[in-house]
Formats: sequence, structure tokens, C-alpha cells
Amino acid sequence: MPVANLPESLIGKMVMQISDIHVGNRFDYRYIIDSFQNAQEYDPDFVVYTGDYITYEGEEQFRQLAEVMKFAVKGRFGTVGILGNHDYGKNWSEQHVADTVTQVLSTSGIEVLSNEQQTFNGLNVIGLDDYWGLNFGPSDLMGEIDDQMANLVLCHNPDVCDLHVWNGYRGWILSGHTHGGQCKPPFLPPPLLPVENKQYSSGQIELGDGRTLYINRALGHLWQIRFNVRPEITLFRLESANPG
Repeated sequence: MPVANLPESLIGKMVMQISDIHVGNRFDYRYIIDSFQNAQEYDPDFVVYTGDYITYEGEEQFRQLAEVMKFAVKGRFGTVGILGNHDYGKNWSEQHVADTVTQVLSTSGIEVLSNEQQTFNGLNVIGLDDYWGLNFGPSDLMGEIDDQMANLVLCHNPDVCDLHVWNGYRGWILSGHTHGGQCKPPFLPPPLLPVENKQYSSGQIELGDGRTLYINRALGHLWQIRFNVRPEITLFRLESANPG
């Protein structure tokens, strides 16, 4: 992950992205705990969580999430997250669900950013709230970004990349939301994607204006079925994007 203005001390450090764990009743979430325990062995320097921590049906999911997040992977220098649409409850419209999810995450040692930015050991993380949620508001925040810092944007829904809110930002954007479609015919695009821009499926996408989008395929699922789209935890190595 080449980042402009990256401090020399961060060259070679690891960023781990975890997305869309979807804790709930639709699959055995012990799988998420096991995955977290395996991921801890990488001893990441930064860990970023890009939304959809629960599949909300009721308050039982708060207890389940708290159980899972006891095993949360944390970075040596920083651990940060943003919310996804499912973290806003039914019809993405329940603020108390988002508030409780945020509290569980904070108690678990994850700094939740809602249209905010925070610097962790020289890496400035910009966290956008969810596009479909109640608090989406990137315009003011993106107008405050210092382009002389080492910046990284977290944005759950990649469709936000096509909105006129970026204010000339150049750099990486880490997203989730799509699950890579969960099922994908060989050599063909996935037939079902919850985005308007069907190019936003998974993996690294150069947006052509200095921005690089990476869409994580999700660790969890809405339904326990995948074909040709493996669950993912992403590891990045930081490097300097500056000439020389």
C-alpha cells in the first residue's frame, strides 16, 4: 500500500483490514472468533474494521457481538473502525442500534470514527459513516483533510467513491459491503451486488484520479453460502508513495 507522506518509521508496517463479520443467528459465529484468533498471529501494526458487525434481529446481537469482540484483533499502533448499514438495525434507521454497536466496539478497544479523522502513530485515518445509515456526511470532513499527512480513508460502501465529496483526495480507500457477491460464476462477474456501480465487486480498483479503492470480500456472510468467493482478511504492507 503506497501512501504519500508516509513517515519513514512506518515503511514496512502492516495494516490489517477486517470487514463485514455479520455476527448474529444466520451462521455459527464461532467461525469469526476462530478467524480472529488466527489473525492475531500476524501481530499487525494497524487494524481497521470497515463495518457491518452484526446482522440485526434484536438485542441478542449486542450480547453476541460483545462475546465475539472479546477476541478482536488489535493493532500495536492503532485499532479503528467505522459502521456499516447493518449496524443501523432494521431498514438502516435505528440510531440506538448504531449507538450500542459503537459502545460495544469502544469497550473492546476499537476507536469508532463517524465522519471523523484521527492520527495513529503517523497514519491519519479518515472514517466515513455509512452511506445508507443515518449519519452519512463526508463533505465537511473531506474539506478538512491535510494532504501533507499520510492519509487512509475507511468507507463501508464503495458507491461513495462516485459521489462528488472527495475534495481532491488522493490515496487509498478501504471498503467492504459487497461480500464480493458471495457467489460468482467462473470467468463472469457476480450476479448480485448491493451497489449501484457493478464494477465495485472486490479487490483493488484504480479509480483513475489518484485514488485506489480496495473492496474486502467480507469475513462473515448474510447467509452461509459462498461459491468462488472466499472469505477474506486483508493484509497490506505500507510503503512510501513519494518519489525517491
